[in-house]
Amino acid sequence: MLPPHIEQTAQAIARLHAAHQSRATPLQLVVDRLTALVARPAFVGAVVCAVVSWIAGNLLLHRLEGWSFDIPPFAWLQGAGELAALFITTLILMSQRRKDELSELREQLTLELVIVIEQKDAKIIALMEETRRDNPLLLDRVDAQADAMSTPVDPAVVLEAFMESDQAVAADVEGPSLAPEA
Repeated sequence: MLPPHIEQTAQAIARLHAAHQSRATPLQLVVDRLTALVARPAFVGAVVCAVVSWIAGNLLLHRLEGWSFDIPPFAWLQGAGELAALFITTLILMSQRRKDELSELREQLTLELVIVIEQKDAKIIALMEETRRDNPLLLDRVDAQADAMSTPVDPAVVLEAFMESDQAVAADVEGPSLAPEA
């Protein structure tokens, strides 16, 4: 038996997935099923069998009857393969786009939870510092680090600092110009 807080977390994640699935259109569900079908090893076997049958059938028909509907180099087979590749690629892209939506939801939820946790941590540190100052049995001293940590971080400031740092690293990677010195 799982502890209640873990069970609640698992149920919340299941609800997130169920809500994402319930928003899917019937066409999206068909695309997901087709993509799952194409992703199976049996699909590769079926394609190989179909190609071998196509080639063998055409060669046999040409040898026995003197004609075939797709003579070597099998232009019709190549066209069918290209059409199937286009179809499968489109299926995969459509399915991946839907999965990306779920990933974005998870990322947003993670970000929101991290911000809330950071705010709670700051409040806990502030309360601990207040308790330390109010308790006559404890030495009252200034703890600059605890004071700094007791203030919640502004996400916009962190984002700006990250972007500036990222730009500085990119500039360092590009390095100085490689032009010859005069």
